Amino acid sequence: MSPGAVAVTGMGLVTAAGLGTEENWSRACAGGSAAATDPALAGLPVDISCRVPPFDADALIGRRSSMTLDRFTQFAMVAAAEAVADSGLDPQTWDGARVGVVLGVGIGGLASYDAQQRRLDEQGPWAVSPLLLPMLIPNMAAGHIALRFGAQGPNFVTATACASGATAIGCALGLLRGGTCDVVITGGTEAAIVPLLVAGFGRMGALSRRTGEPAAASRPFDAGRDGFVIGEGSGIMVLEREADARARGARIRGRLAGYGASDDAHHITRPDPEGAGVARAISAALDDAGVGAAEVGHVNAHGTSTPLNDAAEARVLRRVIGDHAAVTSTKGVVGHALGAAGAIEAVFTVLTLERGVIPPTANLEKQDPEIELDIVAGAPRPHTAEVAISNSFGFGGQNAVLAFTAGA
Repeated sequence: MSPGAVAVTGMGLVTAAGLGTEENWSRACAGGSAAATDPALAGLPVDISCRVPPFDADALIGRRSSMTLDRFTQFAMVAAAEAVADSGLDPQTWDGARVGVVLGVGIGGLASYDAQQRRLDEQGPWAVSPLLLPMLIPNMAAGHIALRFGAQGPNFVTATACASGATAIGCALGLLRGGTCDVVITGGTEAAIVPLLVAGFGRMGALSRRTGEPAAASRPFDAGRDGFVIGEGSGIMVLEREADARARGARIRGRLAGYGASDDAHHITRPDPEGAGVARAISAALDDAGVGAAEVGHVNAHGTSTPLNDAAEARVLRRVIGDHAAVTSTKGVVGHALGAAGAIEAVFTVLTLERGVIPPTANLEKQDPEIELDIVAGAPRPHTAEVAISNSFGFGGQNAVLAFTAGA
């Protein structure tokens, strides 16, 4: 274990698989996709999504939250409340100046932008909400968490496309190691299932077109994969230095031991088929954690279900890690939550280490013969892994890898 590891003492999840870590864990282990036809996307060539189930923001967060907070902020607030409660920390007694918030947000308040643009077009400028800007800009999710919990330390968001959540968690690790913070609330959030964005992804050819069978559309590493299913949600962790967590008798759910990042510098959207940048990020995370490739027993893959990305990731994993690690992609269940994906998957990775069970990759019926890895499919698999990595990649060639070790 790296001497620079920090403790994960709290976790929260909001995804298409449900509200809360327990509901998400049950759905992930069941291996059934949350994808469904989405009435909000009616008329588009691709009209399926992994949308968070009925979500009453006013009941979950407070009165009028649905009118003052964009959906991406609402998700983060609910996941953060679960994570802070899970940690056992009391925001009423902590030193707020030593508590930071770092979130990954790939896009921000796109739903608010979309709704207010329609108001402008149809009713004129006086119909536009005066709250548009604070609902729209990405940093407001972190800002509202700070307001809710009195976190007065460093507060910012990272935007590295679909690697944003993992990048944020890596930055949080640095704040704790450097002594800037004693506690960091970190993760990612995204709510961008709006027609314009979905149409854009569709024009790129990135989305699955299995619109007639949405539950079978997201199928990472399967020979018949044809694109991802867009999702939404938030994953939040509370991180502390292990000595501090132990001193207060906290439950250590896992340890964040290493972080590695790189850029492909290859293409604005396509991965480098040789995966040199991904390999650098994985190796950097393992070096940072002080572990070797042979010690990695589990990989929560980026695994988007797109032909190019899955193949490229698999080649790198086989080359850098080998074929001994059991691999899964939880995007088969919850879809691709864009900037929140890396944080959601980080939470699933810690749960996997904590509970000794690897959730299956949904819809993997016939593994692509070019993917020479041990992909968990069909049913959850018991394991004894002590080290796991979570991979996240994004447009612009962004790569972020988190290395976790099992908790106490």
